[in-house]
Amino acid sequence: MCPLGEKVNGKWTDKRVPLKELKSTLNKWQTGLEGVAWNSLYWDNHDQPRAVSRFGNDSKQYRVLSAKMLATCLHMMKGTPYIYQGEELGMTNPKFCRLEDYRDIESVNAFRELTESGLVSGETMMNCLKTISRDNARTPMQWNDEAHGGFTSGTPWIKVNPNYKEINARAELKDPDSVFHYYKKLIALRKKYDIIVHGVFVSLLDDSDSIYAYERQWEGKRLAVACNFTDREVPCEAGEDIPNGEVLISNYSERKKGVLMPCEARVIYG
Repeated sequence: MCPLGEKVNGKWTDKRVPLKELKSTLNKWQTGLEGVAWNSLYWDNHDQPRAVSRFGNDSKQYRVLSAKMLATCLHMMKGTPYIYQGEELGMTNPKFCRLEDYRDIESVNAFRELTESGLVSGETMMNCLKTISRDNARTPMQWNDEAHGGFTSGTPWIKVNPNYKEINARAELKDPDSVFHYYKKLIALRKKYDIIVHGVFVSLLDDSDSIYAYERQWEGKRLAVACNFTDREVPCEAGEDIPNGEVLISNYSERKKGVLMPCEARVIYG
């Protein structure tokens, strides 16, 4: 199945996925399976690039906020969430600059076939690999800041992501505000609030190309989820009309009423 967004000769793309297209696809699964079947919720797996690089913002300024936002967006949906190794750390695409650094035969063959045929330039195809190659999710798990991210004392089959010095499990376990500890909060909420498990999904703000918002409704209660997929402030009043609404979780310590901060995620319950 081809990925979302604009493609270059099959699955290959170096473009961001339009948010409206992403919302339409996820909403279709949420509403289509209501009362019929149960969703499997995931951003990442071994055949997909890292979510924070593909759908979010993996810059040093916004990576943590963005990884938490994406986690919130998915974990408040109906279904069973899956967390792929390193996703709970906010691991990013390695963005290898040389074809020799890639091991995925699909990626290597596609680069050679498309560039040698003249259909795609080498620069464009390399950008496609950095964006969508399966190897983006296959670099070694980043356990600590030691050699090879603490994955092995030998030579791994593929290079470790160069940012392992900053992004690794040891560092995140020590930081109470890390992506890892945020995931623990999301999991605890799913165990505490039945509405997150059973609530009916209702999409909001379908025309917005900046915000992904939806509600879960269950036994007279409402849970409003609003996620800003941009790096700018965006007006948003989703959930503001919930009487005595309580912010269950957010990736910001303070909030502005009626506004979402860059990469902000907010869950209001009442």
